[in-house]
Amino acid sequence: MTKGTPAPRTADVDQHNLCDVTIIMLVFNEELHIARALESVRPFAREVVVIDSYSTDRTVEIAQTHGAKVLQNKWVNYSEQYRWGMENADIRTEWTMRMDADEVIEADLVREIQTRLPQLDEEVVAINFDRKQVFMGRWVRHGGRYPMRVIRIWRTGKGRIENRWMDEHMIVEDGEIVTFRGGYADCNDQDLTWFTAKHNGYATREAIDVLAQRYDLFDLDDLNSRNSSWQAQMKRWLKEKVYNRLPLWMGPLGYFIYRYIFQLGFLDGRTGTIYHVLQGFWYRYLVACKVFEYERQLKKLKSRDERVQALSRFTGYDLVSEPIRK
Repeated sequence: MTKGTPAPRTADVDQHNLCDVTIIMLVFNEELHIARALESVRPFAREVVVIDSYSTDRTVEIAQTHGAKVLQNKWVNYSEQYRWGMENADIRTEWTMRMDADEVIEADLVREIQTRLPQLDEEVVAINFDRKQVFMGRWVRHGGRYPMRVIRIWRTGKGRIENRWMDEHMIVEDGEIVTFRGGYADCNDQDLTWFTAKHNGYATREAIDVLAQRYDLFDLDDLNSRNSSWQAQMKRWLKEKVYNRLPLWMGPLGYFIYRYIFQLGFLDGRTGTIYHVLQGFWYRYLVACKVFEYERQLKKLKSRDERVQALSRFTGYDLVSEPIRK
């Protein structure tokens, strides 16, 4: 079977329950998760387009076996890869949906999509899901981690992804956003070595965004009440207007205490404590340290071009030629 040719769907899928939606899924070496993700959306998705960053494992083979169309493109960052995917996937359905390979659409949300999506008014341009975090096999219910409300379905042509190196959201204009209830789980089964390595990369990209805003290096989109969920908008405002301006140690420590004590993160048990310490303190402190490290050098430079070039050298990312730059 050639790339881009979907395998036939098996007979156990009721074609009458399929919705007019195409799923865009970014992947790289996701053989551990991708079959589970694809099986979870088979009951309602008319098409799945997998955008692969030249995986070296069986990701492409598994995706094709499960009926996905596979395209390949060199990785820059999440924003650029999603933008490329939406431009090249030849989406012909009324709706487009964003999904990661380590996510799962549970049965109750599947039914919600099948029932409500075809009946939505024309004024509705996007749908939020309430994402839940599963870590080391356990749902992290506390510490402000549920629900994490994010746009995941939008009318084709009405949504775009933010210009960000990290924490990029889908944004829409000129329409109503509604929320579908049901299980939408981020459930990565990799080990802690993988988790910490991934978050180390995340920290570098988030430091780029912090400094890009601080020194006006790039065009970064703003979330507002018209184009995103209220929760995403508020978190972004607090991060950029308050948290990022705190001293090096104060932000991460204060955030962890608030999340673990006042938002009851301690109720998530032993695995929850591991998650909250790593993701709620260690990661946030790592971002702050990288910002501190990079900024020591950027302060010595006068022009925006010099700072962009220097930040490229520090981080290993091509910030000079990518279209996210001004």
